[in-house]
Amino acid sequence: MILIALGANQPSALGSPRLTIEAAISNLDQKAGKIMARSRFYRSAPVPASTQPWYVNAVVSIETRLQPEILLNLLHGIETDLGRVRREKNEARVIDLDLLDYNGLIRDQPPILPHPRMHERAFVLLPLAEIAPGWKHSILGLSAGQLIARLPPGQTAERIEDR
Repeated sequence: MILIALGANQPSALGSPRLTIEAAISNLDQKAGKIMARSRFYRSAPVPASTQPWYVNAVVSIETRLQPEILLNLLHGIETDLGRVRREKNEARVIDLDLLDYNGLIRDQPPILPHPRMHERAFVLLPLAEIAPGWKHSILGLSAGQLIARLPPGQTAERIEDR
């Protein structure tokens, strides 16, 4: 299972963060491979805490023949095409695409897999659990539900769309 997280908290030339995420999902489906599942949208506070606008988040599962390095480059290209400019860490952004897991592969070089902070983020784990309840973290051996139960207090992520 190949999992990608999507997030945005700034409007793009396309409009709202939700519209930008929809465009990113469409781009993934056209350029990377077939979208197998997609979560509902979630609304989450910025991590680390800041005065930025709240994020819109989602997770998709894709089927692709692209190797992890090629897929990561494609994700960065989609971000650029949608207007993302990287200036500083944890800044507000029009789109963020993160490769979370690639068929359970463990890597300590880019792309680092599984994503090194995914197990600490409600905005990743809640939508992930929605589309892949049987998924397990390849290093920790825990399901998304088990990881959600271990999250520190104070992370806010709430579903904002029913599909």
